[in-house]
Amino acid sequence: MGGVGDDEPASKRMKLSSVELRSLSNGSAVTEPIAGSSRGLMARPIKSEGDEEVIGPKGVIKRVEFVRIIAKALYSLGYKKSGALLEEESGTPLHSPVVNLFMQQILDGNWDESVATLPKIGVLDENVVKSASFLILEQKFFELLDGEKVMDALKTLRTEITPLCINNGRVRELSSFIVSPFQCVLAGSPKRDIVRAQSRSKLLEELQKLLPPTIMIPERRLEHLVEQALILQQEACLFHNSLDKDISLYTDHHCGRDQIPSRTLQVLEAHTDEVWFLQFSHNGKYLASSSNDRSAIIWEVDMYGRVALKHKLSGHQKPVSCVSWSSDDQQLLTCGIEEAIRRWDVSSGECLQVFEKAGVGLVSCGWHPDGKWIFSGANDKSICMWEVDGKQLECWKGPRTLKISDLEITSNGKQIISMCRETTILLLDREANAERFIEEDQTITSFSLSRDNRFLLVNLLNQEIHLWNIEGDVNLVAKYKGHKRARFVIRSCFGGLDQSFIASGSEDSQVYIWHRASCELVEALPGHSGAVNSVSWNPANPHMLASASDDRTIRIWGLKDLKYLNVKRAECHSNSNGNHYCNGGT
Repeated sequence: MGGVGDDEPASKRMKLSSVELRSLSNGSAVTEPIAGSSRGLMARPIKSEGDEEVIGPKGVIKRVEFVRIIAKALYSLGYKKSGALLEEESGTPLHSPVVNLFMQQILDGNWDESVATLPKIGVLDENVVKSASFLILEQKFFELLDGEKVMDALKTLRTEITPLCINNGRVRELSSFIVSPFQCVLAGSPKRDIVRAQSRSKLLEELQKLLPPTIMIPERRLEHLVEQALILQQEACLFHNSLDKDISLYTDHHCGRDQIPSRTLQVLEAHTDEVWFLQFSHNGKYLASSSNDRSAIIWEVDMYGRVALKHKLSGHQKPVSCVSWSSDDQQLLTCGIEEAIRRWDVSSGECLQVFEKAGVGLVSCGWHPDGKWIFSGANDKSICMWEVDGKQLECWKGPRTLKISDLEITSNGKQIISMCRETTILLLDREANAERFIEEDQTITSFSLSRDNRFLLVNLLNQEIHLWNIEGDVNLVAKYKGHKRARFVIRSCFGGLDQSFIASGSEDSQVYIWHRASCELVEALPGHSGAVNSVSWNPANPHMLASASDDRTIRIWGLKDLKYLNVKRAECHSNSNGNHYCNGGT
């Protein structure tokens, strides 16, 4: 019937089929062959690449690869008869007869035979053959130890494993197991109470990762391809911004513009002067804003998405330039312009500590992620580290920061980010005392760190926003254009589902939103009557965006469909907390 040699018994061929289905597909132990499969009997040799026909409207899918991947998926899903029938009807075997033989030898523990078969399965790279042989012989070594055949294990180590001349460190480890078998257990090696078939199945999985995919198709390959296609469709969708959006295999993915927060839901009017900065807490339950009126305000977001004033924080002698939330959102830092930093209790609104430095004004602030220390930038161009009780611990002097600079600390607490020159951002690894730099051609006005610490969003004087990858060697990833900036510091932010969008303020009184991956402008939101200085996207709600303006107000933006708010508001009204509810009009 082709494929398998005539001298190979039919029972052996059926056993090979059960191996594929019961060990590789679901990782369970192989105890006995499953009868009834005709896969080994009917399979023909796999066609060479030159003979493969292509299918699909684009002509890029090779038929043999497509059929084999589908067969692999059927076996993985437990559809054994369907998988065998596909192989039979298509004439395309999942694996060649020699690969089936190799797999069976592994599961049967025929180590010498499997090592001898390995070069015959089509692996051309001698290094891969050696690495695979090492894994097989290592399994043999452990099973001999497990069976208390120490001398046989030692012989395998000396005459079979060591001559491969690879992985010398692992060879030394195996030698130590001869001296002290207890270390086998510590190293997670096979123990007497572990079913050998399970460890051999694991060995097959490791070999599968090592061998070329044309020989042994990787596990869950079809699922991986489908997921990859869905993710690419999501990333290409300009408006994808909802966890609730069903993704179907039946149609191409497409979201509407209604997923973008583009409607004014509230206007917050409690500040009495220009609002310069705002930032949502990490849990999205609070919003903090700072103003030229020398105050900061903590706003609370209720379960319906309505924002109300919680505390107005007074005490600064100069305008408040920025705020920073502790990692647990229970405390807030506020920084006056070249003045002091204040630490506040979010629950009570009480000022817990004032950080000051004689003869020096503080210009920026940030938290260490464990909440035990804070960082500050100063107008003498230094960056300092403080205990929360106000004691200064460390200071990095020199051109480390500017009078007007943001300050970010990565979530592991190791890296401090600041502007050290007008066109340069410093990435300071405080533990390694190492410095890296982002060099721009234009003056930098502000920057923002992504939630995953991998990217930095940099606002420039020339009305561009640059996205930099700061993981490893820094490199420029994308540019965003369209907003207006001539005189003031304008801030931007990451936001939306998986931070797939970029939002920015603008001096033309609008809020701009770009699709992060494509750099395409998605929305320009009118509503403010003065320059929009800062924006913040709620990290817990991809449909909530806040903007702060010179018109003394903060606008809360949401979806045009107000169902998620539970209450539809037909007209604008105000309350005693300085909140102005609006149906979307300007």
